[in-house]
Amino acid sequence: MIEFVFMLTRGDVTVGDPAGVLASLRESRLRHVGFKDVGPPPQTLAAVTAMAHEAGMEVMLEVVSTSAEDELRSLRAAAGIGVDWVLGGTRAELGAEILAGAVRYCPFPGTIEGHPSVLTGSIAAIAADAARLTALDGVYGVDLLAYRHPAEDPVALTRAVAGAANGPVIAAGSVASFEQITALEAAGAWGFTIGSAIFDGRFPGAPSVPDQVASVLAMIEGSDPVATAGAER
Repeated sequence: MIEFVFMLTRGDVTVGDPAGVLASLRESRLRHVGFKDVGPPPQTLAAVTAMAHEAGMEVMLEVVSTSAEDELRSLRAAAGIGVDWVLGGTRAELGAEILAGAVRYCPFPGTIEGHPSVLTGSIAAIAADAARLTALDGVYGVDLLAYRHPAEDPVALTRAVAGAANGPVIAAGSVASFEQITALEAAGAWGFTIGSAIFDGRFPGAPSVPDQVASVLAMIEGSDPVATAGAER
């Protein structure tokens, strides 16, 4: 079964009240939650991480800062925040050294541009980069912006990267439908993230965040997402 990571983020920025949103999900079956390194300060993210751990969830910090200084600052802050995974970032060798195996580290393969992040490069080049990255000591997998590529087919891209990487592939960014989730699972993705699409009310159960999260969980578990979302209300 593919894994669902609910990101407490909208537009590649952590929402203003991540703790409040997370509190509404305490009774959900959610296993993974995450946030970006852009938005609330590390002390807020540390409190959210502690709350998620109390609820039995694993926590992922996704690094989307564009400057080297900001990326390294976020990598160094990860231990203090207490996350279980660090996703994203483009300076994998430095990241692996800073994190030193303390978390599961999954940097971006390919060439990343701007914020919100966009992926560029050919499928072959991105897959080769995924293979290179996951051969590095301290790199656990990759964070693939499959649906943030302006030209390549996201499913073909995911399949190629999953075949090349020596570790899990997390499809991050712009996942907004059950059809996309089904395609990503078939292509070999270990997991996927959703943030903005739920805050924008794109899934059954909208506008309720807990109901939409329940519908996505039901879908990946093989239940009726619409009925599940209705039951949550």
